[in-house]
Amino acid sequence: MPDISRRELLSTTVIAAAVSTLAMTGLPRSVLSQEPLLEKKGAGIRYGLVTYQWGKDWDLPTLLENCERAKVFGVELRTTHKHGVEPSLNESERNDVRARFESTPVQMVGIGSDERFDNPDPARLKQAIEATKGFVRLSHDVGGSGVKVKPDSFHKDVPREKTIEQIGRALNEVAEYGNGFGQQIRLEVHGQCAQLPTIKAILDVADNPNLAICWNSNPQDLETPGLEHNFNLVKSRLGQTTHIHRFDKPNYPWEQLLDLYVKADYSGWMMFEEGPIPEDPAGELTVQRQLFDKMLAEARQRTG
Repeated sequence: MPDISRRELLSTTVIAAAVSTLAMTGLPRSVLSQEPLLEKKGAGIRYGLVTYQWGKDWDLPTLLENCERAKVFGVELRTTHKHGVEPSLNESERNDVRARFESTPVQMVGIGSDERFDNPDPARLKQAIEATKGFVRLSHDVGGSGVKVKPDSFHKDVPREKTIEQIGRALNEVAEYGNGFGQQIRLEVHGQCAQLPTIKAILDVADNPNLAICWNSNPQDLETPGLEHNFNLVKSRLGQTTHIHRFDKPNYPWEQLLDLYVKADYSGWMMFEEGPIPEDPAGELTVQRQLFDKMLAEARQRTG
């Protein structure tokens, strides 16, 4: 009999209990036979947190405690933050990080590195590639499933096409390396490369199947001919993480984005990342998660 995780067992138990409860309600058979929400598209969408910026000052025990309280069960650990999960950790320290996550319902989704592959200096490019490989090993050791990287900029007197080619080739190298450790490489839509046609051009070069994108909910997503067109350019390469922001600010069409993700039957983490830090980030995180749950349920009813 294959092993199953504590989370899988809990999920199976909860679903079984729900079905049993419905059966005992005496509802008409026609109602009970209707497709439940769990079977609608978008059932695999989960809510998580990027430690940039709201969690940057939380050590690891505090981070896990705050996330569990807010019912935010996935974390992307941005490098350089107080959690201290860095490539400098030794084997024992890495095992301790893994054990801390495994003792909670909070999943270690991956590492958010700041590595980028646009620098025309070959030595700097090699340094970024090797640093990314170090983050791959770290994420593997602490129980993560991938590493986020950036594209990132264009440089004077260097043709755009050459930079795009360089970024794509570097991504292929780290994606192949990550595959050996079971770690997805997640290209954040970021910097001067944030226009989706540019990302699509990079993906055309970076064709390793272990390379995916991390949608970043940028203003550039809305550029003509619009969000849906730009989303469709890259939706086949969506990775296990997506970055989102506050859903209570009307500066981005969140309902439309959720509709697109549900229609695509996305399975992965939509991870909260926000710059301005409120007075009570832990409390506000609960508010944002509740709003997300409500809006996602509505999107699944509309389009699932």
